[in-house]
Amino acid sequence: MSVVPNTLKTVTTFQNSSGGDAGPSSAQVAPRDSAPDAPTSIARLNQTIKASIERWGAVWAEGEITQWNVRGRNVFGGIKDLETDAQISVQVWSSVLARLTEDFHVGDHVVVHLKADYFTKRGSFSFQVSSMRHVGLGAQLEKLERLRRQLHQEGLFEPARKKPLPFLPTRIGLITGANSDAEKDVLRNAQLRWPQVEFRTIHAVVQGDRSVAEVTAALEQFDADPAVDVIIIARGGGDPQTLLGFSDERLVRAVAAASTPVISAIGHENDRPLLDDVADVRASTPTDAAKRAVPDVGEQRSLVDQLRSRLTSRLQQQVLHGIQQLEQVRSRPSLRDPDALIRDREQEVFLSVSRGRDLLSRSVDRADRRTAELRASLRALSPAATLARGYAIAQIPGGAILHDAADAPDGTSFTLTLDRGALSATSSGQTTSAITPDEK
Repeated sequence: MSVVPNTLKTVTTFQNSSGGDAGPSSAQVAPRDSAPDAPTSIARLNQTIKASIERWGAVWAEGEITQWNVRGRNVFGGIKDLETDAQISVQVWSSVLARLTEDFHVGDHVVVHLKADYFTKRGSFSFQVSSMRHVGLGAQLEKLERLRRQLHQEGLFEPARKKPLPFLPTRIGLITGANSDAEKDVLRNAQLRWPQVEFRTIHAVVQGDRSVAEVTAALEQFDADPAVDVIIIARGGGDPQTLLGFSDERLVRAVAAASTPVISAIGHENDRPLLDDVADVRASTPTDAAKRAVPDVGEQRSLVDQLRSRLTSRLQQQVLHGIQQLEQVRSRPSLRDPDALIRDREQEVFLSVSRGRDLLSRSVDRADRRTAELRASLRALSPAATLARGYAIAQIPGGAILHDAADAPDGTSFTLTLDRGALSATSSGQTTSAITPDEK
């Protein structure tokens, strides 16, 4: 299939579906001359317009799908020019939709066969689609896809870089349109969940040429405020064309660079601007953003009650367990009758003391006998015993004992040691009387 150039081109093959005249002649449906006193009817005016439009026939046109809303089995959508902001409304009836072999979405670049239609009851104008086929992605969608891939490659979509939300923020910064339903939804649901929550709101244009600059400026202002813990960017639903500002690269990169956690709450669940992928948290709706920003006071109270109940139950179990252990300890014999242990050991101590005394007494007696024996032996061998029998020991000066009378010539001084005391004596020389060895 050949691709039609990227400009709004129409192949003006106006045809009458019947093959003959395009419709009733202008003379038949043209309103009669009118004047303030003789006006024409609205019905005749609408019939004249309808007859004129029906003579246009059908036309092939190229553009980009901006809306594709399925209602029942019919589709009500919009198609815009690829170079300008010119748009038309189109309708695809279920019978035509069943013949289409391709799926169509917002942003698709299509060639469509159109026939103008004018509804005389409502005086509204639209185009009926009889055929449609893809040419390629629309210019805007293609640009967004390239930007999406680039941001993904840079890691801006990675969960690891996204900042967690605080459990209970001190202040929440809300960026949204003035008097918008999104603002009311966020404030109402947040206050229902946590009545003491504090908001600071900056109103910004949320669609059109000024939206990117105003939303980015509000974001930077909130990010510089240390009292703001969370930033919510909220907007209600809309067609993809009106949400394009939230896929702008300037805004997306500003959100990625913010140090404050950002919640994106743009449109409805099926809307997915690039802001949703870069924001720290994506909320499906403004109401969902309020639920994610603050905890539910009722749930927290219930959780506290549950934890208190579990703590009380646990403490009771611990106390009961301690009482049981104490009772087990108290039931032991050593604690139930502590004197029994002393009584049991008293006899053992008495017997041990008795045996000790007996052993000590016998040891002393043996020692006494041995001492007496040693004393008797010592006494028998002691010179004192000899002296007690009347003998004496003669010692010359210097302590030498006299054994021979010749050793003490006349005039020699010596000492006689007796059994009791000692005497000084002087030798008169050797006498003839002496004790022979045999007498000894």
